Amino acid sequence: MLLTVDVGNTQTTLGLFDTDGQFIRQWRMASDKTDTADELHERLFGYFLMFGMKLSDVTDVALASVVPGLTREWRFMFDHILQKEDVLVVDSKRDCGIVIDMPDPRQVGADRIANAMAARERYGSPVIVVDFGTATNIDVVDRSGSFRGGAIMPGLKLSAGALFSRAAKLSSVSLVVPEHALGDSTETAIQSGIVIGAAAQAEGIVRRIIAELHEEDPQLGKVTVVATGGYSHEISQATDLFDALDFDLTVRGIYLIWQHRARKRGGLRG
Repeated sequence: MLLTVDVGNTQTTLGLFDTDGQFIRQWRMASDKTDTADELHERLFGYFLMFGMKLSDVTDVALASVVPGLTREWRFMFDHILQKEDVLVVDSKRDCGIVIDMPDPRQVGADRIANAMAARERYGSPVIVVDFGTATNIDVVDRSGSFRGGAIMPGLKLSAGALFSRAAKLSSVSLVVPEHALGDSTETAIQSGIVIGAAAQAEGIVRRIIAELHEEDPQLGKVTVVATGGYSHEISQATDLFDALDFDLTVRGIYLIWQHRARKRGGLRG
């Protein structure tokens, strides 16, 4: 089995795939920057035990991380505790199976590369991914299948936290879609501004990007737009922007990058 690990600033997502690439299970855990390799091993062991599986059945590991300190701890755990060889660490410095058509590809985060890979494989190209995490990332794959870049903005929870910490008279509310954009209470006004506001922001940027892509390529045709990430379900209820809602997109992309690397070196199992 292949274990994929997507380490984000707020959450870490674990995905498990069999040798045929079938998705088995996904777990989410908090990304705690104080975690040690021993603590990560304890959590991982517990997840497998909870579902009657053995950690020893994991034959391969692929890791994508945007948190350098946790990258080191995960690597140490895999290398020295589980003694897994050839752990794949996804980054833009290696061939991940997709052309990064940007002036400096080294700046691109591993999660964005994984999103682009999975979106292209699942939905074809051109395709745009909107990933609602700690930051909201918009990732663009053009008609040729190359990753072109996109946009990065503060995520839903980050924006809400900044509002509540700086506005003395505003208290935290649940981040759900209100019935109307016109809030008739402080609570619904905040929900409108944050949740519907995030949807409107995504709509505006994505539609501008699509317009620019059509200017470059008048024969482009339809651009598929996919939502993923922790708050994608809530925000998708406030907009008709998205053609698909895909919670497993990033871990699927990590799997595809691992598959590409394994085929390249002739070591693909199954």
